[in-house]
This record gives sequence, structure tokens and C-alpha cells, in this order.
Amino acid sequence: MPVILAIESSCDDTSASVCVDGKVLSNVIANQSIHEAYGGVVPELASRVHQQNIVPAVQQALARAKVSKNAVDAVAFTRGPGLLGSLLVGVSFAKAFALAKNIPLIEVNHMQAHVLAHFIGDNKPSFPFLCLTVSGGHTQIVLVKDYFDMEVVGQTLDDAAGEAMDKTSKILGLPYPGGPLIDKNARLGNPEAYKFPEPQIPGFDFSFSGLKTSILYFIRDNVAQTPDFIAENINDICASVENRIVTILLNKLKRAAAHYGIKDIALAGGVSANTGLRLGTKAMCDQNGWNCFIPEMQYCTDNAGMIAIAGYHKYLKGEFASQSVVPLARMPM
Repeated sequence: MPVILAIESSCDDTSASVCVDGKVLSNVIANQSIHEAYGGVVPELASRVHQQNIVPAVQQALARAKVSKNAVDAVAFTRGPGLLGSLLVGVSFAKAFALAKNIPLIEVNHMQAHVLAHFIGDNKPSFPFLCLTVSGGHTQIVLVKDYFDMEVVGQTLDDAAGEAMDKTSKILGLPYPGGPLIDKNARLGNPEAYKFPEPQIPGFDFSFSGLKTSILYFIRDNVAQTPDFIAENINDICASVENRIVTILLNKLKRAAAHYGIKDIALAGGVSANTGLRLGTKAMCDQNGWNCFIPEMQYCTDNAGMIAIAGYHKYLKGEFASQSVVPLARMPM
């Protein structure tokens, strides 16, 4: 019954988790509110707050799991991709802990971990399956053949879907982080109120830069005519933007599922917490007789639970890292 301590520090959330024999017993996430004043994540500040949060997060994760630090068999950590300064804090802590306890290190790819979050709990997809991984920095359709045999069959050519939501929230004057506020307002609006273009990108790839531009011009032109346009129509604007982003994502995912003949469809990444995307994915799967898999909300955003489950499966394979391992800002899946 291997006991895995997992560390996640790829961006602005410091997280620690304990996994025992493939079951996640704790998942502690320390958020950083300091970035709200800047309208986005400031890398230098993020790394400093990680240094403050990482020891308390690990202590809480061990306490909640009722596991002693001496019982840990291996330390899993996010090696990349992510912000280099943030990753460095997590990697350094993991290396120090493993060295002090003379236990193995397990490096984990952050994007693979988002996919493997579906193996936390009892409702698991069967191989092969398709996973739409959507976050602030990534938008990918992944063909998952095995735990660590994954092929990116579609990805964004420019901006990610999460970036499109964040930039829209800035245009609308919403505070950071804007994604949850767009979600909240969208529930009160009409998704068909305004029409935004759908990029015509070949294959299963995405593009959101053109959509961002069209939203910017739409807001600029309407505010020029009606100064209170945003305040008077905020719910309909959010609902319409969300609807277009969701349809762009799901139209590609549907085509990929048909192309590969796959009926197990999964959703992962921070944007998978969006209500419209979750409901839309479930509806698409119901209409086509496909099986839909969406992680619990706590495992959608950056968290160490997904690092723990990925680390557990690497532990079973005996795939360990050396003490010379370094973080990688870019790390292909």
C-alpha cells in the first residue's frame, strides 16, 4: 500500500496531497489573493507566496490523511509545465523531503496529471478515451491510450480558451479572476443574445485570438453608442461569450470523437469547472450515447490530488527521478 505525498506549485496555487494505495485521502489547496490587485498572476510574487504556503500545506495534507511523514514512501511533484519560479519551490521542497527521508522522487507532467484526475474515485473512463483539457494556458484534445501514453490530436494555435474568458472579463471591467464571474453572470443571461464568430480552423485545432478581437470591437462599438451598454447587458454578454467558447470547444471534440470512434469522453483542466462547459459536455454525450467523465470540482483546477494519482501509477511502474532533476517551464505531454 504505497503512500505518496504530492506537491503542486505550477502557477499560483500551492497544493499538497496524500494518496494511499491509489486513494486520495487529502487535497489541500492554498490560493493566492495577492494577484487580484494586478489583474493577473505576477510570477515573482507567486513564487514568494509558494515559499510561505508549502510547509503548512504539506502539514495539513498529512494531518487530514492521518499519515505520518515517516510513513511516506515517495514524493511526487509537478516538474512542468508552468511558471519556472513557482515550479522551483515545489521541486526544491520535494527533493529536500525525499533526500531527508531517503525515499524516491516521482516527476509528474502537469498536463498529464489533469487527464489522470479522472482516475481519482470510482467512476473511471476506459482506454482509449478522449479528454478535452482546457485551462488558462492550454486547450487540447488528448487521445488517451494508457496512463502515460497520450497523444495531443488537437490544440490551440494561439490563445487558450481560459485566456479568452480572462481577457473578456478585463474588457468588461470585471475583477480578477474573471472566469468564475463570467460563469456566474452567464447563468442569468441569454446565450443567444449576441452572435460571435466561430473560427474556421482545419482539423481538431483551436484558435481564440480572433474571437477575443471580435469581442473587443463589439464592446467598443456598443459602448460608443450607449455608454452604459456593459452594465445594462452584462449577463447577456457573458452568456453569449461563454456560449461561443463552449460551442467552439465541443464542436471540435464531437468531430474528434466521431473520427476516432471513441465513446468515453472526458473533460479536465481549470475551465472544466465552468458550468456551461460541464452542462454542454454532458448534453453532447447524452445526445450521442457517449459516456461522460468530469472530475469533482476540487480536481479540476490546479491541485496536488491529480499529481498524487499520477505519481501512484508511476510508482507502480518504478519510474523515479534523480536528485538532479530540474523544473521545466515547457514540458511536452
